[in-house]
Amino acid sequence: MADWRSSMQQTFEYYTVDPNTWRDTRLLSNIKSSSISRDADTGTLGSATIGTTETVGECYVRTYLVTVQNGIKEKHALGTHLVQTPSFSFNGKVPDYSVDAYTPLLELKEGIPPIGYTIPKGSNIMSMAYSIVRERVRAPVIPAICDETIPYDFVASTEDTWLSFIIDLIANAKYTLALDEMGRILFSPKQDIASLAPVWTYDDSNSSILYSDITIDNDLYGIPNVVEIIYSNSSDAKTTSLYSRVVNDDANSPVSTISRGREIVYRDMNPNISGIPSQEMLDEYAVSLLKALSTLECTISYSHGYCPVRLGDCVRFDYGKIGLTDVKAKVISQNISCTPGCRVTEKAVFTTKLWGDA
Repeated sequence: MADWRSSMQQTFEYYTVDPNTWRDTRLLSNIKSSSISRDADTGTLGSATIGTTETVGECYVRTYLVTVQNGIKEKHALGTHLVQTPSFSFNGKVPDYSVDAYTPLLELKEGIPPIGYTIPKGSNIMSMAYSIVRERVRAPVIPAICDETIPYDFVASTEDTWLSFIIDLIANAKYTLALDEMGRILFSPKQDIASLAPVWTYDDSNSSILYSDITIDNDLYGIPNVVEIIYSNSSDAKTTSLYSRVVNDDANSPVSTISRGREIVYRDMNPNISGIPSQEMLDEYAVSLLKALSTLECTISYSHGYCPVRLGDCVRFDYGKIGLTDVKAKVISQNISCTPGCRVTEKAVFTTKLWGDA
Protein backbone atom coordinates (compact mmCIF):
# COMPACT_ATOMS: atom_id res chain seq x y z
CA MET A 1 0.00 0.00 0.00
CA ALA A 2 1.23 3.45 -0.87
CA ASP A 3 2.55 5.74 1.85
CA TRP A 4 0.18 8.69 1.41
CA ARG A 5 2.32 10.94 3.58
CA SER A 6 5.33 10.67 1.26
CA SER A 7 6.02 11.93 -2.25
CA MET A 8 4.88 9.87 -5.23
CA GLN A 9 4.08 10.11 -8.92
CA GLN A 10 0.34 10.29 -9.64
CA THR A 11 -1.61 9.75 -12.85
CA PHE A 12 -5.19 8.70 -13.62
CA GLU A 13 -6.69 5.90 -15.69
CA TYR A 14 -10.27 5.32 -16.80
CA TYR A 15 -11.83 2.02 -17.83
CA THR A 16 -15.22 1.03 -19.14
CA VAL A 17 -16.90 -1.55 -16.91
CA ASP A 18 -18.80 -4.64 -18.03
CA PRO A 19 -22.18 -4.33 -16.21
CA ASN A 20 -22.57 -8.11 -16.15
CA THR A 21 -19.20 -9.07 -14.63
CA TRP A 22 -18.46 -5.65 -13.04
CA ARG A 23 -14.88 -5.95 -14.30
CA ASP A 24 -12.76 -3.45 -16.22
CA THR A 25 -12.91 -3.91 -19.97
CA ARG A 26 -11.35 -1.13 -22.08
CA LEU A 27 -8.84 1.56 -21.13
CA LEU A 28 -10.14 4.95 -22.26
CA SER A 29 -7.61 7.33 -23.82
CA ASN A 30 -9.98 10.22 -24.59
CA ILE A 31 -10.62 11.48 -21.03
CA LYS A 32 -8.76 14.64 -20.14
CA SER A 33 -10.27 15.62 -16.77
CA SER A 34 -12.67 14.51 -14.07
CA SER A 35 -13.90 15.26 -10.57
CA ILE A 36 -15.77 12.99 -8.19
CA SER A 37 -18.34 14.16 -5.64
CA ARG A 38 -19.38 12.05 -2.67
CA ASP A 39 -22.25 13.41 -0.57
CA ALA A 40 -24.14 11.72 2.27
CA ASP A 41 -27.05 14.17 1.86
CA THR A 42 -27.93 13.00 -1.66
CA GLY A 43 -29.90 9.81 -2.23
CA THR A 44 -27.44 8.47 -4.80
CA LEU A 45 -24.48 9.43 -2.55
CA GLY A 46 -22.71 11.44 -5.21
CA SER A 47 -21.89 11.98 -8.86
CA ALA A 48 -18.99 12.76 -11.18
CA THR A 49 -18.11 15.12 -14.02
CA ILE A 50 -15.88 13.85 -16.81
CA GLY A 51 -14.30 15.86 -19.63
CA THR A 52 -13.58 14.00 -22.88
CA THR A 53 -12.54 14.74 -26.44
CA GLU A 54 -15.10 12.33 -27.89
CA THR A 55 -18.31 10.65 -26.74
CA VAL A 56 -18.12 7.30 -24.99
CA GLY A 57 -21.84 6.54 -25.03
CA GLU A 58 -23.82 5.39 -22.00
CA CYS A 59 -21.65 3.06 -19.97
CA TYR A 60 -20.09 2.55 -16.57
CA VAL A 61 -16.63 4.11 -16.15
CA ARG A 62 -14.24 3.33 -13.31
CA THR A 63 -11.65 5.90 -12.27
CA TYR A 64 -8.25 4.92 -10.86
CA LEU A 65 -5.51 6.90 -9.21
CA VAL A 66 -2.25 5.32 -10.35
CA THR A 67 0.70 5.83 -7.99
CA VAL A 68 4.38 5.12 -8.47
CA GLN A 69 6.41 5.17 -5.27
CA ASN A 70 9.81 3.60 -4.63
CA GLY A 71 9.53 1.85 -7.99
CA ILE A 72 6.21 0.22 -7.08
CA LYS A 73 3.18 0.95 -9.27
CA GLU A 74 -0.30 0.60 -7.79
CA LYS A 75 -3.86 1.36 -8.92
CA HIS A 76 -6.42 2.71 -6.44
CA ALA A 77 -10.09 2.85 -7.46
CA LEU A 78 -11.75 6.22 -6.80
CA GLY A 79 -15.25 5.52 -8.04
CA THR A 80 -17.46 3.77 -10.59
CA HIS A 81 -20.04 5.92 -12.37
CA LEU A 82 -22.68 5.61 -15.07
CA VAL A 83 -21.87 8.05 -17.87
CA GLN A 84 -24.88 9.58 -19.59
CA THR A 85 -25.72 12.49 -21.89
CA PRO A 86 -22.80 14.84 -22.62
CA SER A 87 -22.81 18.56 -23.32
CA PHE A 88 -20.65 19.68 -26.27
CA SER A 89 -18.48 22.63 -27.20
CA PHE A 90 -16.02 23.21 -30.04
CA ASN A 91 -13.22 25.78 -30.23
CA GLY A 92 -12.61 25.34 -33.96
CA LYS A 93 -9.92 22.72 -33.45
CA VAL A 94 -10.80 20.24 -30.71
CA PRO A 95 -14.25 19.06 -29.56
CA ASP A 96 -14.86 19.22 -25.84
CA TYR A 97 -17.45 17.06 -24.12
CA SER A 98 -18.51 17.50 -20.51
CA VAL A 99 -20.23 14.36 -19.28
CA ASP A 100 -22.38 13.93 -16.19
CA ALA A 101 -21.98 10.60 -14.45
CA TYR A 102 -23.86 8.99 -11.58
CA THR A 103 -23.37 6.29 -8.99
CA PRO A 104 -24.95 2.84 -9.50
CA LEU A 105 -27.73 3.89 -7.10
CA LEU A 106 -29.19 5.87 -10.00
CA GLU A 107 -30.68 2.62 -11.30
CA LEU A 108 -32.77 2.41 -8.12
CA LYS A 109 -33.81 6.05 -8.42
CA GLU A 110 -35.00 5.57 -11.98
CA GLY A 111 -37.48 2.81 -11.07
CA ILE A 112 -40.70 2.99 -9.07
CA PRO A 113 -42.51 0.31 -7.02
CA PRO A 114 -45.94 -0.90 -8.17
CA ILE A 115 -48.86 0.96 -6.59
CA GLY A 116 -49.60 -0.64 -3.23
CA TYR A 117 -46.32 -2.57 -3.11
CA THR A 118 -46.11 -4.04 0.41
CA ILE A 119 -43.59 -5.88 2.53
CA PRO A 120 -45.60 -7.97 5.01
CA LYS A 121 -45.33 -7.50 8.76
CA GLY A 122 -42.70 -9.80 10.29
CA SER A 123 -40.43 -9.87 7.21
CA ASN A 124 -36.67 -9.66 7.77
CA ILE A 125 -35.77 -6.08 6.85
CA MET A 126 -32.26 -6.52 5.52
CA SER A 127 -33.03 -9.74 3.64
CA MET A 128 -35.90 -8.05 1.84
CA ALA A 129 -33.78 -4.97 1.13
CA TYR A 130 -30.98 -7.08 -0.35
CA SER A 131 -33.41 -9.01 -2.57
CA ILE A 132 -35.08 -5.85 -3.87
CA VAL A 133 -31.81 -4.04 -4.62
CA ARG A 134 -30.16 -7.10 -6.17
CA GLU A 135 -33.06 -7.53 -8.62
CA ARG A 136 -32.96 -3.93 -9.78
CA VAL A 137 -29.32 -2.94 -10.22
CA ARG A 138 -26.44 -4.34 -12.20
CA ALA A 139 -23.80 -3.46 -9.61
CA PRO A 140 -22.81 -6.10 -7.05
CA VAL A 141 -24.74 -5.86 -3.78
CA ILE A 142 -23.20 -6.95 -0.47
CA PRO A 143 -25.79 -8.35 1.99
CA ALA A 144 -25.99 -7.40 5.66
CA ILE A 145 -26.88 -9.84 8.43
CA CYS A 146 -29.49 -8.43 10.79
CA ASP A 147 -32.40 -10.04 12.68
CA GLU A 148 -34.65 -6.95 12.70
CA THR A 149 -38.14 -7.53 11.30
CA ILE A 150 -40.82 -5.12 10.11
CA PRO A 151 -43.37 -4.54 12.93
CA TYR A 152 -46.12 -3.57 10.47
CA ASP A 153 -46.99 -3.89 6.79
CA PHE A 154 -44.54 -1.60 5.00
CA VAL A 155 -46.30 0.00 2.02
CA ALA A 156 -44.69 2.05 -0.75
CA SER A 157 -46.15 5.51 -1.28
CA THR A 158 -47.17 6.69 -4.72
CA GLU A 159 -44.23 9.14 -4.68
CA ASP A 160 -41.59 6.52 -3.86
CA THR A 161 -38.78 5.43 -6.13
CA TRP A 162 -37.07 2.14 -5.37
CA LEU A 163 -34.23 4.19 -3.89
CA SER A 164 -36.41 6.17 -1.46
CA PHE A 165 -38.35 3.01 -0.58
CA ILE A 166 -35.16 1.12 0.31
CA ILE A 167 -33.74 4.05 2.27
CA ASP A 168 -36.92 4.24 4.37
CA LEU A 169 -37.11 0.46 4.76
CA ILE A 170 -33.58 -0.09 6.08
CA ALA A 171 -33.88 2.91 8.39
CA ASN A 172 -36.17 0.66 10.46
CA ALA A 173 -33.13 -1.56 11.12
CA LYS A 174 -30.85 1.48 11.65
CA TYR A 175 -28.98 0.97 8.37
CA THR A 176 -28.10 3.27 5.49
CA LEU A 177 -26.94 2.68 1.93
CA ALA A 178 -23.25 3.00 1.11
CA LEU A 179 -20.88 2.53 -1.82
CA ASP A 180 -17.28 1.45 -2.13
CA GLU A 181 -14.82 2.72 -4.72
CA MET A 182 -15.50 -0.23 -7.03
CA GLY A 183 -19.17 0.77 -7.17
CA ARG A 184 -20.47 -2.09 -5.04
CA ILE A 185 -23.61 -1.31 -3.03
CA LEU A 186 -23.31 -1.82 0.72
CA PHE A 187 -25.60 -1.63 3.73
CA SER A 188 -23.97 0.33 6.55
CA PRO A 189 -25.20 0.30 10.18
CA LYS A 190 -25.90 3.70 11.71
CA GLN A 191 -23.44 4.40 14.53
CA ASP A 192 -22.68 7.27 16.85
CA ILE A 193 -19.40 9.03 16.12
CA ALA A 194 -18.15 8.11 19.60
CA SER A 195 -18.44 4.40 18.79
CA LEU A 196 -16.50 4.60 15.51
CA ALA A 197 -12.80 3.81 15.16
CA PRO A 198 -10.84 6.43 13.16
CA VAL A 199 -9.41 5.19 9.86
CA TRP A 200 -7.11 8.20 9.45
CA THR A 201 -5.60 10.97 11.59
CA TYR A 202 -5.15 14.50 10.25
CA ASP A 203 -2.48 16.40 12.15
CA ASP A 204 -0.12 19.35 11.83
CA SER A 205 3.13 17.39 11.70
CA ASN A 206 5.74 17.90 8.98
CA SER A 207 4.39 14.89 7.08
CA SER A 208 0.76 15.99 7.27
CA ILE A 209 -1.31 15.81 4.07
CA LEU A 210 -3.77 18.38 5.45
CA TYR A 211 -3.90 21.79 3.74
CA SER A 212 -3.91 24.87 5.97
CA ASP A 213 -7.32 26.25 4.92
CA ILE A 214 -9.73 24.93 7.57
CA THR A 215 -13.17 26.23 8.56
CA ILE A 216 -15.27 25.17 11.57
CA ASP A 217 -18.98 25.99 11.66
CA ASN A 218 -20.58 25.73 15.10
CA ASP A 219 -23.79 27.71 15.40
CA LEU A 220 -24.96 28.07 19.00
CA TYR A 221 -28.18 29.83 17.96
CA GLY A 222 -31.31 28.24 19.40
CA ILE A 223 -29.63 25.92 21.90
CA PRO A 224 -31.77 26.20 25.06
CA ASN A 225 -30.52 26.58 28.62
CA VAL A 226 -33.90 25.86 30.20
CA VAL A 227 -36.25 22.94 29.58
CA GLU A 228 -39.82 22.84 30.85
CA ILE A 229 -41.88 19.64 30.73
CA ILE A 230 -45.66 19.76 31.14
CA TYR A 231 -47.46 16.43 31.48
CA SER A 232 -51.22 16.03 31.69
CA ASN A 233 -53.31 12.88 31.54
CA SER A 234 -57.04 12.63 32.07
CA SER A 235 -58.97 9.45 32.79
CA ASP A 236 -62.34 8.59 34.26
CA ALA A 237 -60.79 8.29 37.70
CA LYS A 238 -58.60 11.40 37.91
CA THR A 239 -56.45 13.94 36.11
CA THR A 240 -52.68 13.76 36.51
CA SER A 241 -50.76 17.00 35.97
CA LEU A 242 -47.00 17.26 36.45
CA TYR A 243 -44.47 19.98 35.77
CA SER A 244 -40.68 19.84 35.64
CA ARG A 245 -38.11 22.53 34.96
CA VAL A 246 -34.35 22.16 34.64
CA VAL A 247 -31.87 25.01 34.18
CA ASN A 248 -28.35 25.08 32.80
CA ASP A 249 -26.69 27.55 35.18
CA ASP A 250 -23.18 26.13 34.82
CA ALA A 251 -20.74 29.04 34.50
CA ASN A 252 -18.41 26.79 32.47
CA SER A 253 -21.06 26.15 29.82
CA PRO A 254 -21.03 28.69 26.94
CA VAL A 255 -24.83 28.49 26.60
CA SER A 256 -25.82 28.64 30.28
CA THR A 257 -28.04 31.33 31.78
CA ILE A 258 -24.94 32.77 33.43
CA SER A 259 -22.82 32.86 30.26
CA ARG A 260 -25.60 34.23 28.06
CA GLY A 261 -27.24 36.43 30.64
CA ARG A 262 -30.73 35.30 29.63
CA GLU A 263 -32.98 32.28 29.49
CA ILE A 264 -33.66 30.40 26.25
CA VAL A 265 -36.55 28.07 27.04
CA TYR A 266 -37.60 24.84 25.34
CA ARG A 267 -41.05 23.66 26.42
CA ASP A 268 -42.28 20.11 25.82
CA MET A 269 -46.00 19.58 26.41
CA ASN A 270 -46.09 16.07 24.96
CA PRO A 271 -43.20 14.14 26.56
CA ASN A 272 -42.38 10.75 25.07
CA ILE A 273 -42.85 8.71 28.23
CA SER A 274 -44.55 5.29 28.47
CA GLY A 275 -47.29 4.98 31.04
CA ILE A 276 -48.08 7.55 33.72
CA PRO A 277 -44.81 9.02 35.05
CA SER A 278 -43.95 10.00 38.58
CA GLN A 279 -42.47 13.41 39.38
CA GLU A 280 -39.05 11.78 39.67
CA MET A 281 -39.40 10.20 36.22
CA LEU A 282 -40.44 13.53 34.73
CA ASP A 283 -37.47 15.29 36.34
CA GLU A 284 -35.07 12.68 34.92
CA TYR A 285 -36.69 13.08 31.49
CA ALA A 286 -36.21 16.86 31.64
CA VAL A 287 -32.51 16.52 32.52
CA SER A 288 -31.96 13.99 29.71
CA LEU A 289 -33.72 16.23 27.21
CA LEU A 290 -31.67 19.29 28.11
CA LYS A 291 -28.48 17.24 27.79
CA ALA A 292 -29.55 16.09 24.33
CA LEU A 293 -30.49 19.61 23.23
CA SER A 294 -27.16 20.91 24.58
CA THR A 295 -25.15 18.76 22.16
CA LEU A 296 -23.72 20.94 19.40
CA GLU A 297 -22.96 19.46 15.99
CA CYS A 298 -19.96 21.15 14.39
CA THR A 299 -19.01 20.96 10.71
CA ILE A 300 -15.35 21.16 9.74
CA SER A 301 -14.39 21.94 6.13
CA TYR A 302 -10.86 21.18 4.98
CA SER A 303 -8.72 19.85 2.12
CA HIS A 304 -5.99 17.23 1.98
CA GLY A 305 -3.94 15.11 -0.35
CA TYR A 306 -5.59 11.83 -1.29
CA CYS A 307 -5.75 9.06 1.30
CA PRO A 308 -8.09 6.03 1.50
CA VAL A 309 -10.94 7.69 3.40
CA ARG A 310 -14.48 7.27 2.13
CA LEU A 311 -17.91 8.74 2.89
CA GLY A 312 -19.11 7.79 6.38
CA ASP A 313 -15.64 7.00 7.72
CA CYS A 314 -14.48 8.32 11.08
CA VAL A 315 -11.34 10.48 11.08
CA ARG A 316 -9.37 11.98 13.95
CA PHE A 317 -8.05 15.54 14.16
CA ASP A 318 -4.91 16.33 16.17
CA TYR A 319 -4.41 19.87 14.95
CA GLY A 320 -3.24 21.96 17.87
CA LYS A 321 -2.97 25.18 15.85
CA ILE A 322 -6.77 25.48 15.79
CA GLY A 323 -7.51 23.75 19.07
CA LEU A 324 -8.57 20.36 17.71
CA THR A 325 -7.01 17.68 19.90
CA ASP A 326 -8.08 14.05 19.64
CA VAL A 327 -11.38 15.04 18.00
CA LYS A 328 -13.26 12.31 16.14
CA ALA A 329 -15.44 13.34 13.19
CA LYS A 330 -17.55 11.57 10.56
CA VAL A 331 -16.98 12.35 6.86
CA ILE A 332 -20.18 13.61 5.19
CA SER A 333 -18.94 14.89 1.81
CA GLN A 334 -15.90 14.79 -0.45
CA ASN A 335 -14.91 16.28 -3.78
CA ILE A 336 -11.94 14.58 -5.44
CA SER A 337 -10.11 16.54 -8.11
CA CYS A 338 -8.55 14.03 -10.50
CA THR A 339 -5.56 16.22 -11.29
CA PRO A 340 -1.89 16.04 -10.18
CA GLY A 341 -1.85 16.18 -6.38
CA CYS A 342 -5.36 14.68 -6.23
CA ARG A 343 -6.66 17.29 -3.83
CA VAL A 344 -9.68 16.19 -1.79
CA THR A 345 -12.04 18.84 -0.43
CA GLU A 346 -13.87 17.32 2.51
CA LYS A 347 -16.46 17.99 5.22
CA ALA A 348 -16.88 16.10 8.48
CA VAL A 349 -19.09 16.53 11.54
CA PHE A 350 -18.33 16.11 15.21
CA THR A 351 -20.34 16.79 18.36
CA THR A 352 -19.52 18.83 21.45
CA LYS A 353 -21.42 18.58 24.72
CA LEU A 354 -22.17 22.04 26.12
CA TRP A 355 -23.84 20.87 29.33
CA GLY A 356 -24.14 17.70 31.37
CA ASP A 357 -21.91 14.70 31.87
CA ALA A 358 -20.09 13.25 28.87
